[in-house]
Amino acid sequence: MQLSRRAILAGGAVVGVAVAWQVWPRAEQAALPTADGETAFGGWIKIGKDGHVVVAVPQCEHGQGVYTALAQIAADELGADWRTVGVEASPEAALYANPLGAEAVLGKDGGWLAQAAPMLTGGSTSIRQFERPVRTAAAGVRSLLCKAAAREWGVDWQTCLTRDGFVVAGDRRARFGDLAVAAAGEALPATPQLRVGDEGRLTGTAAPRLDAPSKVDGSVNFAGDIRLPNMAFASVRQGPFGDSRLVRYDTAAADRVPGVSRVIATDRWIAAIGDTWWAANRALEALAPRFETPGPLVDDRSIAVALDAALAGEGKQLAGAGDVAAALAGGRAFRAEYRVAAGVPAALEPVTATASYEHGKLVLWMATQAPGLARAAAGRTLGIAAGDVVLHPMMAGGSFGAALEVTVAEQVAHLARELGRPVQLTWSRAESLMHTPVRAPARARMTARLGAGGMVAAWRTEIATPPVGPALRSRLTGTAAPGAIADPVAIDGAAPAYRIPALAIAHHPADIGVPVGYTRGGAHIASCFFTESFVDELARRSESEPLSYRIAMLGGAPRLARCLSTVASLGGWQGGTPGSGQGIACHAMAGSYIALMVEGGLGDGGVPRVERMVAAVDVGHAINPDLVRQQIEGGLIYGLAAAVGASTGYSGGLADVRSLRDLQLPRLASSPDITVELIDSRADAGGSSELAVPVVAPALANAIFAATGRRIRTLPL
Repeated sequence: MQLSRRAILAGGAVVGVAVAWQVWPRAEQAALPTADGETAFGGWIKIGKDGHVVVAVPQCEHGQGVYTALAQIAADELGADWRTVGVEASPEAALYANPLGAEAVLGKDGGWLAQAAPMLTGGSTSIRQFERPVRTAAAGVRSLLCKAAAREWGVDWQTCLTRDGFVVAGDRRARFGDLAVAAAGEALPATPQLRVGDEGRLTGTAAPRLDAPSKVDGSVNFAGDIRLPNMAFASVRQGPFGDSRLVRYDTAAADRVPGVSRVIATDRWIAAIGDTWWAANRALEALAPRFETPGPLVDDRSIAVALDAALAGEGKQLAGAGDVAAALAGGRAFRAEYRVAAGVPAALEPVTATASYEHGKLVLWMATQAPGLARAAAGRTLGIAAGDVVLHPMMAGGSFGAALEVTVAEQVAHLARELGRPVQLTWSRAESLMHTPVRAPARARMTARLGAGGMVAAWRTEIATPPVGPALRSRLTGTAAPGAIADPVAIDGAAPAYRIPALAIAHHPADIGVPVGYTRGGAHIASCFFTESFVDELARRSESEPLSYRIAMLGGAPRLARCLSTVASLGGWQGGTPGSGQGIACHAMAGSYIALMVEGGLGDGGVPRVERMVAAVDVGHAINPDLVRQQIEGGLIYGLAAAVGASTGYSGGLADVRSLRDLQLPRLASSPDITVELIDSRADAGGSSELAVPVVAPALANAIFAATGRRIRTLPL
């Protein structure tokens, strides 16, 4: 099946039946590969003779459940039997572009997205971007199936229903599989009608995850599981950040390592090739590569100096309302400064890709959140067109933004050409931690003036941090780095949800000499820490109870206010009184809302401890409540990691972390009791995969203050 699928993707062969293109809207077209006995309908759905339904998914599955959620949407609208539904990665086509995700991760860049919106997974946008087109496509297929059955039965097709994989009219029933070929010849309605009513709906149910069985029994293939005839294994070593160049290495020493066959070096990196990855990685130690970097090497002090200088310099206001300068001048202003260290994505799966280069064609197996951009990057490396690169998108073992990067595609393409045989490149754990771009470090200056009743009358946020979207866009497209420019992606989430008469949010772009990228939670981790910590400080200054203080300013955000009141009731909120160890925080992102109450404080040696987390979440209508709950629970643990560790310092031009142990991640024994309440909502679906991450750090910081009276303004705590 791998060989036939490879041939299909490379050559565009179709051995099944495709619905007549003239009856399907051109915007909905994509060349889905079909196996014998399958019928493809547009770019989203295939139906087999045996009744199986396959949904094409254009998003990378990295644990967030998108393979299940998008399939559930299609199956629900189609009226399919969930037990017969499967998924496959979609081919690359304009139909699957994700401008919403691209804007969230890469920024707008003055119309760049309008010209070439890429396929991309990120920013909690999968359901928000694709629910409507998938549902509409499934409604169209349903109407074609009903028309085929109605023609056979001699009835009005609009009297037909679909249920559990059958078209039904009175006591007549016909299987989808028996109707598929005939349905492909029917005319699509101008406007397919979506299903109405709740009876027999899959939406809103906890349908089992489609990817769970293969992950449990180990049969799912990740990029590191690919095995090809005559395949070699490679490990790589890269130099310090900056314009580092490889200057010397000991090939003779590497040759003495058993199983090592070759060394391939470029100006920027060096790779050892072996019969096993372990041999290749051992050879790197023997090679003892040395790099030279002009100018001073990046370290903690240079980063701090760059952030401080940026904050002291002129920033650019990117959001605001009212006259902040005049409002702040009208009374006493309160100020606080916060710092956030660089955050390490730390996906469990190390950076990996497999490639084969033959007759001017490259075949790639890799987990990628930007498949078209990865193909283009590999093509640029080899000097071939992107159309000569075939990419098999694999599931990702976490990612957290790491699979947005394309460096490994460039490296493995180079190695495959040099070797003339298939090769699998896997970065070591240390290399994956040190060289995957990090969540940008930041420094913030918060200023506010309190008005009547202690409410905030004026608010100014100034954040010094590197630009994120332009930097990532530069790496993905192979264009020149943009320098220190103002970037909305870098300060995303900094505008408070609270109703404040005078508000200004400014970005002070900094050049820190370290590659930064989009990680799970993005800039919201820092932004929410700044905002919700500062709001808590203002509540204390105004001698107000922190929960009611927040709710009083949320007149324009009733869904967020409801989350706060729900979590207070559910968690037994005691007002955050001294000694209570209770802290609270709330946040809105990706069209969703969350409030979190934390019970904790400082344990032995001043180490933060968390005993309990209670979250109330509004994500709009939930396609699959279990998926949402999984993402919220996982997000809370990921957020806890960001609050107490999962960060790195720098010395000698490199990140200090070398292993997972260096990150001080939460362990099962220290993980808190977690309660998640999903608030029933009929609003449009919002994102859930990143929602819970940002609120943990400020809620814990506020809990530490309630327990000890100590205010911590540095992350990790």
